[in-house]
Amino acid sequence: MATENKNLSEYDKATIPNASKFRFGIVVSEWNDNVTEGLYQGAYHALLENGVLPHNIIRWNVPGSFELIYGAKKMQEQMVNAVIAIGSVIQGETKHFDFVCEGVTQGIKDLNVRRETPVIFCVLTDNTMQQAIDRSGGKHGNKGTEAAIAAIKMAELRKNS
Repeated sequence: MATENKNLSEYDKATIPNASKFRFGIVVSEWNDNVTEGLYQGAYHALLENGVLPHNIIRWNVPGSFELIYGAKKMQEQMVNAVIAIGSVIQGETKHFDFVCEGVTQGIKDLNVRRETPVIFCVLTDNTMQQAIDRSGGKHGNKGTEAAIAAIKMAELRKNS
């Protein structure tokens, strides 16, 4: 979880592997699209900034965060070096939040341990919409940027292992 003082968009470009030969899949939840679109933009621009060619970034939309699991699984079949799963779940008045968060977390974890292509968890699980906005391009930066950097590093790890 981000701390109040951490800017999620900050990273040292000198420490990032050359990503020009990598191909990335990004699966984006349509639910809370004002948040997920900001996360996508952060991820997309960070990938470009680190040498990824636009045609080597594939985007698929899915209806909600729970569907990210299936979308990410199918994206792993697209000859990508890493997948970024982008979603946003906001706490409500029912237990639905808990079930969705738990299911998505476990599903993405399962894809990472059962398959070779890494899936980066970029799902905000916030108490309020304002917290989500603050972490998707607002005052705390952009978790999408952080996810893209993680994807590059994991693609490099996969290549070298």
